[in-house]
Amino acid sequence: MKKNMKKKVIIGICTLLVIVLLIPIPMRLKDGGTVVYNAILYRVEKVHRLDTEFTEEVDYLEGTIVKVLGIEVYNDVE
Repeated sequence: MKKNMKKKVIIGICTLLVIVLLIPIPMRLKDGGTVVYNAILYRVEKVHRLDTEFTEEVDYLEGTIVKVLGIEVYNDVE
């Protein structure tokens, strides 16, 4: 009986740890509409901001950036 209870506690702790590592916290940036979803293992940015290049036209950058463990794996910001 004690062995079974110990196994359930370990499974519960592992499940809680996975949830904490994978659930993102959304944050809205004050740059024109970018939304960042931060989790411990990954980060997703839905980019919508003014282009910082000095051009004659006012242009917006839009796209998605995905980072896993701090390494950029996807970027389609244009």
